[in-house]
Amino acid sequence: FLAAKRAVDCALTAADKLLEGYRIAYALVRPPGHHAERNVYGGFCYFNNAAVAANYLSSFGKIAILDIDYHHGNGQQDIFYSRNDVLTVSIHGEPSTSYPYFTGFISEKGEGSGLGFNINLPLHEHITNDEYMTTLEKAIRNIQSFGPSYIIVCLGLDTARGDPTGSWNLNTSAYKRIGSMIGNLKQPVLVIQEGGYLTRSIGANAKHFFLGLWNTKYKTIAQVSR
Repeated sequence: FLAAKRAVDCALTAADKLLEGYRIAYALVRPPGHHAERNVYGGFCYFNNAAVAANYLSSFGKIAILDIDYHHGNGQQDIFYSRNDVLTVSIHGEPSTSYPYFTGFISEKGEGSGLGFNINLPLHEHITNDEYMTTLEKAIRNIQSFGPSYIIVCLGLDTARGDPTGSWNLNTSAYKRIGSMIGNLKQPVLVIQEGGYLTRSIGANAKHFFLGLWNTKYKTIAQVSR
């Protein structure tokens, strides 16, 4: 409980850094959070760090959550499904083959005032880096159309080659490109660590993601670690 609570505290501290004027803040936390729904925990997640930060920042403008973990961000989908001030976008493995199996379908688009503000972009079990980038471009176009004041990135590095919980093959150059594409949105970005379990490469992949993000001319960065 203490570790999970501190992860939430870290995410909120990082959110405050954006409000202070930082362009990038990184909540380097474990346990992850994006599978935690309003009434359910799972997938190593107990509190939804990204959702808590998004709800907090929503008092200061519209928020877009971009989940790039290998697994569907069912937590933020459940929490914001009826809201139109928080756009939730998730790129993930097909629910038919990937955890959590019961959510993440294209047909899940939100309800009530939130209809159209939940976007799922599932991909096959085995894809090329170019297929991933094409899907990321589509996600970014949706975020641009929404026009958020702040972007929250659920950084799952279990999309990497050899990760024991995923089946994709992203490498360091791919992560640098991902960071650059997100950085080109030119909005303050809060990055919250989610999955990623191949200890040999997780550090290098994170580094290259931030090199891509940084090289889009951001001037200040804050890192908050539990």
